[in-house]
Amino acid sequence: MKTLRIWFGCSMGLALSMVFDWSYGFFAIMLPLFILGKMERFSLAANILVLVSVVWTTILATILVQMFQFHPVILSVAVGLMMLVNCIAMMKPSTYLFGFIGLFVGSVVLSFASYDFIDIEDFNINLWVTTVVNIGVCALAYWLFPERNSLGAASQVSTPVKKDIDYIAQVALGWVVAMAAFFVFQVADLYDSLSALASIIILLTPMTLAGSMGVAKIRIIGTGLGCLAGALVQLILGKWFGNGVLLWLALTIAMGWFCHWQTKGQIKSAIGFSAMSALTVPMTTSLVPEQQDAFFSILYRFSSIFVAVALTVMVIWVAHHCIRECLLPAKSLTHSN
Repeated sequence: MKTLRIWFGCSMGLALSMVFDWSYGFFAIMLPLFILGKMERFSLAANILVLVSVVWTTILATILVQMFQFHPVILSVAVGLMMLVNCIAMMKPSTYLFGFIGLFVGSVVLSFASYDFIDIEDFNINLWVTTVVNIGVCALAYWLFPERNSLGAASQVSTPVKKDIDYIAQVALGWVVAMAAFFVFQVADLYDSLSALASIIILLTPMTLAGSMGVAKIRIIGTGLGCLAGALVQLILGKWFGNGVLLWLALTIAMGWFCHWQTKGQIKSAIGFSAMSALTVPMTTSLVPEQQDAFFSILYRFSSIFVAVALTVMVIWVAHHCIRECLLPAKSLTHSN
């Protein structure tokens, strides 16, 4: 039932994005994938938390950029405080979702808002509408495909914290990487590298060096599979890819296996999530029927993610060892006392 529920939610999100021509239609697919994959039954409170987190983060990030974009130091301090709060929130299961959305959506908005040619208000409203619609999509999915044997507990994500010093190290690691990504995307002209930015944030979510290494492998494998699926969809459709119904049907079929992986443990679930993003982002943003195909976007996506993952892993490795070296005296002092 869970596979059908996730598959239905993603397929319906794709259909709505195509019917209403949403500029960032992949959010309508990835939000149901994320929510339906994490919870065994519908929770209005959890969906409201997602909506509130998205609205709050987009407004806060937009205000920060508009107020302090000509004052880089003040902007950096304000963003640093925002990222720190989100990293701390990710250390507790009850607030993990709020922190993750704050990091992910906040990083995207901060990057997009820095470009004059991007209508950040339109992006924010589009994301709000998609999040509101997602509540209805998820409710319908749970109603059509209920989890009969579930006790209704939502999946919790926790990070392995043992001592206060480890807690500080993990928060510091996430904050350093998040801020490094912020500075890079503010300085470099990378407005079309949303997938690379998303990969950086996803890589730091374990908040540990070992966890990030594992996520890096999964991200590359999943991206490769998703890009391959997208290329096959376009190749199979050929001249018929301009037909909206056939395109929707082909993408729905391609999404089926990745949705099934969401029920097969953490590793396959993570691979399926990465594959879904690699499949849907190029096919919903770069594919213009009878005008432009998505092959270049698919190749660019894989290469940009591969480079972003490799560089992020190196930054995480350096940051991890530097933080541990700095905290080592404090840890020794704690043991001696």
